[in-house]
Amino acid sequence: METNEVYEKLKRVFEDGIGEIKTDVPTYPFFFVSADKINAVSLFLRDEESLQFDNLSCLSGMDYDKDNLAVVYHLYSYVHHHKLVIKVVVPKSAPVVKTVSDVWAAADWHEREAFDLVGITFEGHPDLRRILLSEDWEGHPLRKDYKVPEFYKGMKVPY
Repeated sequence: METNEVYEKLKRVFEDGIGEIKTDVPTYPFFFVSADKINAVSLFLRDEESLQFDNLSCLSGMDYDKDNLAVVYHLYSYVHHHKLVIKVVVPKSAPVVKTVSDVWAAADWHEREAFDLVGITFEGHPDLRRILLSEDWEGHPLRKDYKVPEFYKGMKVPY
């Protein structure tokens, strides 16, 4: 099934929870899903007989633009052999997205990484804490406005 077919199906069910579709991009086509609908949309994508996106291949957090962060979901159906990319964009001032760790177990560590490195909070996540950096680390290194500290615990940071 092509991205535009999945998009149309989701648009009929979730209406305004499904945003713009982008097919004229150099990467794989994708569409936007609202942050408060991502869990429900994910359950539908996994459980709908004609879709069965049973695998979350990758979930990445990113500094999207000056005012926003994003989460990118790469999905795959082993049953139907189709792929899908969806994005959720949230403001930097309130970067909260519902978790999908209850839909795909692989999201657990991916969401922790996005939380740690980009600063996106995944509402409902069972164990949202830093995964790569120490608990007392300040800031989120994959944000474009991140400033590397000169010292950490009295040691010079070699950058």
